[in-house]
Amino acid sequence: MKLAILDDYQGIAPAHFTHLSDRITITSFPSTLNPSIPSEQESLIKRLHPFDAILAMRERTPLSKETLSRLPNLKLLLTTGTRNRALDTAYCADRGIPVAGTETRSPGVNSTVQHTWALILGLARHVPRDDAAVKSGGWQGSLGMTLGGKTLGLVGLGKLGAAVGRIAIVAFGMEVIAWSANLTQDKADERAMALGLDKGSFTAVAGKREFFGRADVVSLHYVLSGRSRGVVGRDELSAMKQDSLLVNTSRGGLVDEEALLEVLSAGRIRGAALDVFEPEPLGVDSAWRTTQWGADGRSEVVLTPHMGYGDEQIHGWYDEVAANLERWLNGDDLRCLL
Repeated sequence: MKLAILDDYQGIAPAHFTHLSDRITITSFPSTLNPSIPSEQESLIKRLHPFDAILAMRERTPLSKETLSRLPNLKLLLTTGTRNRALDTAYCADRGIPVAGTETRSPGVNSTVQHTWALILGLARHVPRDDAAVKSGGWQGSLGMTLGGKTLGLVGLGKLGAAVGRIAIVAFGMEVIAWSANLTQDKADERAMALGLDKGSFTAVAGKREFFGRADVVSLHYVLSGRSRGVVGRDELSAMKQDSLLVNTSRGGLVDEEALLEVLSAGRIRGAALDVFEPEPLGVDSAWRTTQWGADGRSEVVLTPHMGYGDEQIHGWYDEVAANLERWLNGDDLRCLL
């Protein structure tokens, strides 16, 4: 059986399948192809055509009906995570191709929360900028931002947003406000008390423009959907304080990229820290790929390559996938069918 492993940027997956080496042939494709580009769509189909099974790493490579229907040898589709919106599971079901993910053991909430705070602190304290300055012979620049007493604004108050908010309160003494399309104060209180915080620790703000105008740090923790795409647009960005920060570890499509680039290029807010983009990986000619951020009136910008959910625990995902593949090879039932 031939297995294709997609988008394993660290090259760690194959080691988890060595016990199956006499039963499968593995080929890894660490470079991501974007099927929304016609030429890359054709390259992707050609790449995957020979394989019986495909392992997708999260949502890095979308596999639509248009792609899957041209893979006649495909018999099994595996993915990391408990869900994957980039896979056309309905088409797979119609064709009788099982799709299986992994169970809840994953980097999950803690990894993304940790990365969110790394970005907030790195941006607020100019860590990347000062590191580059010292290494190139420079010394101090502008002073860091004090977080104590400031307001953290959470776009989305699910598990991730609430966990980020708890740290803001407990560790830094920040005020925490939150907005989402259906958020009420009762729901905000439930989230707070579930984390051991007092009722009223999270303040739900009904008006989106008011929310963006009050926050000193805005952090996004929202599910990307047709309704939420571009939820942070020109109007919201224009309402932000000039000395505020924007942090996105959720999905690039939540923010109007063109509007954000304009705001940051003009220095209209203090800075932004981004872990997610659209599309990914960033093109080599992307406007984000410049060392000029923070210079000549531009806002300071910190970028990371979608590492929010990625830490050493990803090895656990690949262990689960390998165990599931072995079940399938043995004729046993798959776990975590999607």
